[in-house]
Amino acid sequence: MRRVVLVRPRGPRNVGMVLRACDNFGLCELVLVAPDRPALLLHPEFAQMSHGVADVREKVRVVDELTEALADCSATVGFTARVRDNRIRDNWNEVREELGVLAADPGERLALIFGSEESGLSVEDASLCQRLLHVRTAAEHTSVNLAICVGIVLQGLFSGEQVHRREPGGHPLTGAEREFLKANLKHTFVEHVARSAEAKRVIAKSIDRIFSRAPLETSDARAWHMMMRSLGSAMRPSDFGLDPSPSARREAGDEG
Repeated sequence: MRRVVLVRPRGPRNVGMVLRACDNFGLCELVLVAPDRPALLLHPEFAQMSHGVADVREKVRVVDELTEALADCSATVGFTARVRDNRIRDNWNEVREELGVLAADPGERLALIFGSEESGLSVEDASLCQRLLHVRTAAEHTSVNLAICVGIVLQGLFSGEQVHRREPGGHPLTGAEREFLKANLKHTFVEHVARSAEAKRVIAKSIDRIFSRAPLETSDARAWHMMMRSLGSAMRPSDFGLDPSPSARREAGDEG
């Protein structure tokens, strides 16, 4: 399953065109994060550009925060024309086949994240993306219109058939499960293992960098939670104000 996430979109025409692209290229959800206009979905230009899409209200979800849009996603990929926090941006054309396999896997929920027309993804937005990609363009104009970029990506992922079935075994971590793992790691290693302020800073930064981006499955989370329990951690998702899926609670020892 693919989910297109538009962060702070401004133009009703762009959003309408994106919804139409989502409808054109197979099963694809559309989530808007803090749109610039509260009544964007009622704008006549949105209706014009999404013409022909049935059950619009059921196909578009609006949320306040990007973390909410990604809470149940197992893979997160952001598209940006700008370098963010010195992170490497992969070339879309070079990873398209790899992401196509991921997008066709019924066991995965792949989030494709696009920033606003005006400023793109912020550094904070990019930090929630496991990977950053760039749709290469001519040097004269280095950014692509939002709706066109989404259309390029969705068409590139579209196969019209199931091209891959997931092998039995662990399942990719959702966003909420990943956040619990990171919080428990920081609680254990930053608060109770590190012996200096500098060590705390370095360890926390490393946890954010590695565990926000690495491809992790529930079996990986289970192993890390077991290690933390052996070091004395008995933390549960609720201790961090989190409520992950039942699978995360099982990995943390809350069930079974």
